[in-house]
Amino acid sequence: VSSLYRFKMSGLDEVDNIILVTLRQIGCEFPDDLTSLSLFTSEIVVSAASRCLKTIRDDLDLPKKLPSNMSARFRVGTSLADACKDLGYRSDIGYQTFLYPNDADLRKMFMFLVEKLPRESSSAADEPMGSSALLNRAITAEMSLRLSQGWTPPYCKLARLNWSTGTPPQWHYEGTSGMHSFHADLLVVPTGLGDISQKVTKEKKQFYGSVHLKLVTRQPSYAYDVAASLLEHSASELTAAQEWETEWNQSGLASRLPPEEYKAKKRQRLKKKLADQLRVSIQQASGSGLGSDLAQLIGSFAGRESALGKGSRFTHAEKLQFAKDDLLTVDQAPRVETEEELKQKREDEVAALQARLEELTTQLEGMEMDIKKFTTNSARILEMTSSSRASIKDQEDAYRVKKRTMDMLPEADKHMAELQKLIDSSAQRLVTLSQQWEKHRAPLIVRYRELKSLNELRMNESSQRLEEIRLVREKMKELTREGRSKDELHKQLLGEYERMSKDVGRSSYTRRILEILSNIKKQRTDIDRILVDTRTLQKEINLLTGKLDRTFAVTDEQIFKNAKKDEACRQAYKHLAKLHESCGSLVTSVEETGNIMREARELEDQVHLFLLSAFCMFIVCCSD
Repeated sequence: VSSLYRFKMSGLDEVDNIILVTLRQIGCEFPDDLTSLSLFTSEIVVSAASRCLKTIRDDLDLPKKLPSNMSARFRVGTSLADACKDLGYRSDIGYQTFLYPNDADLRKMFMFLVEKLPRESSSAADEPMGSSALLNRAITAEMSLRLSQGWTPPYCKLARLNWSTGTPPQWHYEGTSGMHSFHADLLVVPTGLGDISQKVTKEKKQFYGSVHLKLVTRQPSYAYDVAASLLEHSASELTAAQEWETEWNQSGLASRLPPEEYKAKKRQRLKKKLADQLRVSIQQASGSGLGSDLAQLIGSFAGRESALGKGSRFTHAEKLQFAKDDLLTVDQAPRVETEEELKQKREDEVAALQARLEELTTQLEGMEMDIKKFTTNSARILEMTSSSRASIKDQEDAYRVKKRTMDMLPEADKHMAELQKLIDSSAQRLVTLSQQWEKHRAPLIVRYRELKSLNELRMNESSQRLEEIRLVREKMKELTREGRSKDELHKQLLGEYERMSKDVGRSSYTRRILEILSNIKKQRTDIDRILVDTRTLQKEINLLTGKLDRTFAVTDEQIFKNAKKDEACRQAYKHLAKLHESCGSLVTSVEETGNIMREARELEDQVHLFLLSAFCMFIVCCSD
């Protein structure tokens, strides 16, 4: 799973690199450390998307930067999303894709835009491009120009200038007159100055700079050989350093010697080898008369003096002994070990070292076990010591208390009186502190109560405002529903209008409007007459109601007076009360029924008037 995840992430990184390279080629300026789409900010996304859309469609006028205003940002993001949709982008895209970027959405969008980019960009771009894109374009144009021209040998271009017939035609600096063969001279540089972190002393500057050593720019015979000489000197030093590092890793580390001692031993070995070769050459050239010259060469090489007559007897004896040793060395040449012997020797050394390593490992493991035991024992001893110290401290405290108690026993009354004084003073101090606390506590309590009441008022105001907000939201929902119903009615009326015939003349509509107006006038007259009748009936109802109330009051009074004496009157009074109550409920029901019927008629009239007004407006719109 981890390998599959790494493969997937590497594939996404390659896609991001391709997208970034393409965006840089069309002129997008990105920081050098920007290597993935996950590092894109909203400003970078808007700039890159605007640049891509501008390259795809030159007629688009899109902003390349995000404004500071939030509403303007939303408009910019929406315009970019609409432009992508116009190009055929089918995935979900909106202003949030640019203002709140996501890796997957950005990758899809930029892959789509990169695919939509023109295959060959125009050589003359109207908008400014990045430095890398301009450099690539200049290199491409120069190579195209050179490939379009015929080939000319280098020795035919000694004038160093060439006229090209491109667009536009121009002069080119070319040819071989400024070329020279690679010739390096031996350079001599100061020694002991390899560490550039240390400052060069004034004495060394004067020693090397005055007379003894020229600058490296003046050591070659010709000025144009300076570069070749410096390259050759640097290459030789680098090669020598690499060879020394290889030799040290292969042979120097195995010798277990410091680098200086290893170099000295190698130098001695080389001198000895040269001396042996020269002695062999002496023996071979003894018959040809060249032995004396070679002997002098060996003597000078070994640091001997050319004349043996000078010096003391001890010096001559020592030189004679060295001469005998040299002859023995020549006669008995050192035996060179074979490859098998060297291999066997190395294996023996490795086996001995391995045995020594195993022995040291065993000793180390034993020491580690001893260290663990000692560590465990020391921890246990430290724990016992700490517990013993704690118990000793407790016992010392108890001893001090008992000792002071025993010291006080001979004068118990005196000490009791002192303790009582201390108790009284402590009690007095507590009383004083409580009084001071009460002085500070009273204003704090008042302040606390004020803040509590203020908080309760704020909570009540907050609850009231929340209730108002809830009512406003319900009103908004109601208005929204009403608006939707009005929209549906509007669509329905538009549909009816579309279905209606359009060949009816204006005069017919005018005639119908006049007929409707005349009917309205007649209805208004009937309404006025009905209102008069209604008022008359209401007056009669009021008179009858008043008369009924008065009659019931008189009847109730008369029957109630007789009901105290006569049982029949008592029953009649109960029936009268029930009858009055039943009649009252009937009247109430009739009034409610009348109100409901009136409201229904009013609603019907409102619907009729609304439809009529809508029809009139529709007719007026049609006539216009």
